Amino acid sequence: MVQDKTSVPPVPGREPAPEADATAAETASSAGESDRAKGEGRWVLVARVAAMVAGGLLLYTAFPPLDWWLCAPVGIGLIVAGLYRARPRRAAWLGYLGAAVFLFPALAWVRTIGDDVWVMLVATESVFYAVMAALAALVFRLRLWPLWFGALWVMMEWARGLVPVGGFPWARVAFSQGESLFTSYAALGGAPLVSFAVTLCGALLAHAVLVRPAATAGKAANKAAGKAAGKAAGKAVNRAVRRAVPVAAALAVPLLTLAIPRPGDEGRSINVGIVQGNVPGRGMHPLGDEPAVVLRNHAEETKRLADAVRAGALPKPDIVVLPENSTDIDPYTSAFARQVIDESVKYVGVPTLVGAVVAIGDEHRATRSLVWDPVSGPGAYYDKQHLVPFGEYTPFKEIVLALWERANLVGRQSVAGTRPGDLKLGPVTIGAVNCYEVAYDDTVRGTVRAGGTPLVVQTNNASYALSNLPPQQLAMSKLRAVEHNRAVVTAATTGISAYVTPDGKVSWQTRELVPDMNVVKVPVRTQETIATKVGELPEWALMLMGAVAVGVAARRGRRGDRMGNGS
Repeated sequence: MVQDKTSVPPVPGREPAPEADATAAETASSAGESDRAKGEGRWVLVARVAAMVAGGLLLYTAFPPLDWWLCAPVGIGLIVAGLYRARPRRAAWLGYLGAAVFLFPALAWVRTIGDDVWVMLVATESVFYAVMAALAALVFRLRLWPLWFGALWVMMEWARGLVPVGGFPWARVAFSQGESLFTSYAALGGAPLVSFAVTLCGALLAHAVLVRPAATAGKAANKAAGKAAGKAAGKAVNRAVRRAVPVAAALAVPLLTLAIPRPGDEGRSINVGIVQGNVPGRGMHPLGDEPAVVLRNHAEETKRLADAVRAGALPKPDIVVLPENSTDIDPYTSAFARQVIDESVKYVGVPTLVGAVVAIGDEHRATRSLVWDPVSGPGAYYDKQHLVPFGEYTPFKEIVLALWERANLVGRQSVAGTRPGDLKLGPVTIGAVNCYEVAYDDTVRGTVRAGGTPLVVQTNNASYALSNLPPQQLAMSKLRAVEHNRAVVTAATTGISAYVTPDGKVSWQTRELVPDMNVVKVPVRTQETIATKVGELPEWALMLMGAVAVGVAARRGRRGDRMGNGS
């Protein structure tokens, strides 16, 4: 087949007018895509770059501490505008640029470890966005491409949470929606469905702007009948309607969450004491130089809580929760630490969840959530499953230790736990989640399925105090509360400690870098959401949808190339 040299190629940034044979139109479009992209002028490229930069910055502002959640779909819409109809190679580096602009400020808390680590992390994570952008350049050839783009975004976030070295699921779009119109989607399909909904909304907005609505077949009939005025009016109305459809769909995506049913109260609650003892150090040495100071701070704050209860200022707690690393000395090996903890727990008089780093043999350690009973002492425990690379263990140890002296600060290598965090604590079975783990869907879901309610997040953010990490982590707790219909109690060494209701609202929270404590009344929910029941199925369905779309687009592109070459 010989290509028609007299035909006018579609204008970049606009879809071609539909022909009688839609498949032939799509094939011609994909065949000419490379030529169009090569012919893009300088100002088109400048516009693409500007859209990616603006989109990345807007996406960042959707995340805590700014929390301008509506900026997420708008930012993604600009990112789509920067990628639309670009060649895959160009889309890849544009995607990398947009990701870097977004991730540098979003992950600024990593600078505590070092600017070099911050740059390397952003450089690595941006690769995932670049690959996604290159694939998106293919699916833009298809009808309904906002759906396929949203599915590819979910696939990209899944890959980020898996590799390398256990993945890094921070800064997922869903975690910008801790309290927004999109949040309720978490109860249906977890964080992946929230990310998909936000991305779909942004892509639909971009579709309304980028795609020129084509006239229908009635255009030819009107022309043949000589009804010029009627044709013009009909064409205008048709285009207006076609532009209105993606806008209406974009608005419907968040508004549909208002129809999602929410589980009600089950009539049971407990009083939970939350202790934030604070620590003296900052940065990479948060525990300070004075031995046992962190242990004493939390023991004293626990006693202060007990005194407030005795004075009638606070209700009597059923359980008390201390943060991760609430003791800086291993209570299994130190008689002193054991005595201090035991005295404070006996003083408050109720089962207490202690956070400790404990020795495992001579060379290893575990980050542990330890149940401490006022009568029987230490008992059941949960060991952290998702460990922080380069913080709790050192991947590629020999190489890394030889290149970076800071890596020696890890000390003993942590070993991961192997079971979920369902722990019997007083009158309830809590769901223990340890710090970094709140970002991982499978860990939180496994704890809920094991019977954990309420969820208890013990965390130590002392190294990142006053950065954007503590509020980002709290946003994750908000999303998890809605996702699993569970109250979430967070205890942090330096803040932010908080109580999040099952509908994702923060009922109480502390300031950072101050000792604080409180007793909050927390509902005990047992009803599971659809997201808890179906688990990873929505995520896998979306990823399959994206993969199929890429396959179809690539096949049509190859067929278009053959036809364009006269085959």
